[in-house]
Amino acid sequence: MVQNNFSIGFTFAVYLLVMLGIGIVAYKRTNNLSDYILGGRSLGPWTSAISAGASDMSGWLLLGLPGAAYVSGISASWIAVGLLAGTWLNWLVVARRLRVYSFQASDSLTLPEFFANRFRDNTQLLRVISAVFILLFFLFYTSSGLVAGGRLFETVFGLDYTVAVTVGTLTIIAYTFIGGFLAVSWTDLIQGLMMAAALAIVPIIAFADLGGAGGAGAALAAESDFMLSWFRDASTGETLTTIGIISSLAWGLGYFGQPHILARFAAIRSEKDIPAARRIAVTWSGLTLICAVAVGLLGVGFVSRELGDGETVFMVMVNLIFHPVIAGILLAAILAAIMSTADSQLLVSSSALTDDFYKALLRKDASQSELVWVGRFAVVAIAIIAYLLALDPDATVLDLVSYAWAGFGAAFGPALIMSLFWRRMNQWGALAGIIVGGVTVVVWAELSGGLFDLYEIVPGVIFAYIAIVAVSLATEAPKSEITAEFDALSHA
Repeated sequence: MVQNNFSIGFTFAVYLLVMLGIGIVAYKRTNNLSDYILGGRSLGPWTSAISAGASDMSGWLLLGLPGAAYVSGISASWIAVGLLAGTWLNWLVVARRLRVYSFQASDSLTLPEFFANRFRDNTQLLRVISAVFILLFFLFYTSSGLVAGGRLFETVFGLDYTVAVTVGTLTIIAYTFIGGFLAVSWTDLIQGLMMAAALAIVPIIAFADLGGAGGAGAALAAESDFMLSWFRDASTGETLTTIGIISSLAWGLGYFGQPHILARFAAIRSEKDIPAARRIAVTWSGLTLICAVAVGLLGVGFVSRELGDGETVFMVMVNLIFHPVIAGILLAAILAAIMSTADSQLLVSSSALTDDFYKALLRKDASQSELVWVGRFAVVAIAIIAYLLALDPDATVLDLVSYAWAGFGAAFGPALIMSLFWRRMNQWGALAGIIVGGVTVVVWAELSGGLFDLYEIVPGVIFAYIAIVAVSLATEAPKSEITAEFDALSHA
């Protein structure tokens, strides 16, 4: 890959400069904390839909999923089925109500602030506990994104790992610091379109180069009889277990609690834009997931399945098939995928630190200008900590990434859905659901064997719902003004 460094490097440099330019434009439209955290609730359907998808999928879409399909065959795509269903349900069930309720609940800018305002929690306990979970999980999540970016630069250019991580981190800090949510969302729109284009182009050209269905089928058959089997792992020939399939499908449950995705619902300019945004989001997700699986399957016709790291199959295919200039554009899509998630996670973490700690606990009368600058410096501080963690790519903290998705899904998903649909829920039920869901995920992930092989989000979500209902019913009902407000919003 190093032989084409100049062409690929030039393409990467142009891409990074465009991202910084977008940050500067967004800076001019950022006047207060609402602008910095939610873009002034001004996102159109295309930007909200594709930025939500891009910030969700990350480098996993171009590295992890193709790699899994390359090794295990189409049986690896059960997780894609779960994610597509989760995307559709999230936009259908949560998006409209969260957009309306978050604005009516004192114009709540963050998920912790929404919970506090929804239940009139004057103790700030609900807000602080929620923010702690966000900071904890996203710190390690962001670190993993920086590691992935470092690996990309290291693989493509042969850069020293530390230098590679530093370059990626500084770029993300720059446009997120300058432009806030608008910069993140606008860059995510471009990054999402790049990801979709790259994932569509590569399998189409690969399919043609293999000679169509006959050549591709022969290549797959030569590798394993089970490459196209939904219920057998092509690498081992073993039948998938029921627990394994349920665990893969259960990834879709995580969507309901991801703060960086939910922020797009709150930021859309009008609830009337949500149906269009839903169609765009589901179409984008379906296209990219199908193409990512196709890349992995067709990759066996170009690359020996003894490839040391299956997750590099997309990069290897791009370099084998395309001219260096085109390869540079397509490989930039991987960087786009990584950056689109890392910047969103960084901004949500900054929002929690600024709005849910600094403003709520330390400076309730802080000016809008002061809060925006606190948010900007919070971006830098959190990025530096994540950067220090990322300098050791083998650090055990990266193990948390495997259940960070489950942690958010179980901690916030049930609490959010119940807060939007159940009038009897109170602040203590919400607090119990958040704590029980998050803790269950962490504990369950440390256990193994039998039922404990089930993906930890499943028991986390189940126990969180039980805790919410049990604690809400066992404690005092919400005050009449809270239920009256809830009823009014429900019929809006």
